[in-house]
Amino acid sequence: MTPWLKTAVSVMCAAMLATSAAGDVTGGSPRPDSFVAHIELTGAIGPAAAEYVDASLQRAARDGARAVVLQMDTPGGLSDSMRQIIASILASPQPVIGYVAPSGARAASAGTYILYACHIAAMAPATHLGAATPVALGGGSPLPSPAASAPGNAKTDAESNKAINDAVASIRSLAQLNGRNAEWAAQSVQGAATLTADEALQKHVVDLVAADLTALLLSVEGRRVHVGGKDVVLHLSQLPVRNYAPNWRTHLLSLITHPTIAYLLLLAGIYGLVLEAFHPGVLVPGIAGAICLLVGLYALQLLPVNYAGLALMLLGVGLVLAEAMMPSVGAIGLGGVVAFVIGSIMLFDADVPGYEVNVGVIAGIALGGVAVLMVLLRLVARTRRVRTFNGDEQMLHSTGELIQPLDAAGDGWARIGGEQWRVHGDASLPAGSRIRVVGRDGLLLRITRA
Repeated sequence: MTPWLKTAVSVMCAAMLATSAAGDVTGGSPRPDSFVAHIELTGAIGPAAAEYVDASLQRAARDGARAVVLQMDTPGGLSDSMRQIIASILASPQPVIGYVAPSGARAASAGTYILYACHIAAMAPATHLGAATPVALGGGSPLPSPAASAPGNAKTDAESNKAINDAVASIRSLAQLNGRNAEWAAQSVQGAATLTADEALQKHVVDLVAADLTALLLSVEGRRVHVGGKDVVLHLSQLPVRNYAPNWRTHLLSLITHPTIAYLLLLAGIYGLVLEAFHPGVLVPGIAGAICLLVGLYALQLLPVNYAGLALMLLGVGLVLAEAMMPSVGAIGLGGVVAFVIGSIMLFDADVPGYEVNVGVIAGIALGGVAVLMVLLRLVARTRRVRTFNGDEQMLHSTGELIQPLDAAGDGWARIGGEQWRVHGDASLPAGSRIRVVGRDGLLLRITRA
């Protein structure tokens, strides 16, 4: 080997070693089939949103997307779903650009954590983020407020301190991972701090402010991000954008995990099974009720359910049914309605944004229960005033018609209430006379002219 060839080989080996030691830098001119994936996360963050984001990120990776834009407008949501989304972002092989848009949107509570987890954080003008206090990372319950955590407050305990410290540590670690303002991240948890887009840019909470998606891709052109152990230089301004819309499964899961829908499914299931029990063999209420109950229970195990509220709801339904089967003065039914309303309000954690039952629905069902109760009480009162429809007392009020004239002893036959009876009365009554029952001796009725 000639000396100059040996020198060239040595230089190439040294360059390769230097590159592997410093980390790969990818970028350059994009391939002709490259594109940017666009995922839109709107509304409360729950199981459906987490599944949608995770599936879309995996699909974008399989399709060969150069980057993913995660556009957000959310009030927050469940901590478990937020954790799943953050894990999916951190495991993504392509850069994820968090973008709070359009103007007027927000990334509150859980949305702030997700924005901090993205490799690049951006906001549109007239948007805001923060108020990360309400949702605890350790569960679906709200984090303690700063007042509750103050020294000397009787409500302060080890569990609340652990929850808030865990939340602070989590969002600080995300801020440090992507080189953003970790101090303000802690304030957003401890003090529910919020920032507008311009304030967030000044405090280095976000990386840039862009008016729309096109401006966003232009703004990130040439930026370097660290993804999966590699440094990636972004060249996205000339790439097309491909939208990843939710599929039918995501829409269905989003529908049944909506607290109001889950609440109505649960009630439909209970009342369907009750109707089938009262009218065996009808089948339709029982089948529909079983399906609704199973779907409702599936939704409940995904939502932040208060089981004391669920128990009160079941107690209320039981008391209303007891009133219907064993009518009283209304105390049992009224107690059932009260228990049902209290349980319905307590059923879901109202402090989790977007996860509470519509109060109008609860009020409508409660008023319906009160109306049914009033109808039952009125029917009970009416039956106590109605005359008897069988027995001797009923026969004394009956009238009829003689089928034939009475014999000399005053005996004969008459049609009374559609039945033929042997009767005894005044012998002068001819056939066809209208008669009235005045007494009964066994199967013999004593009659007089009506």
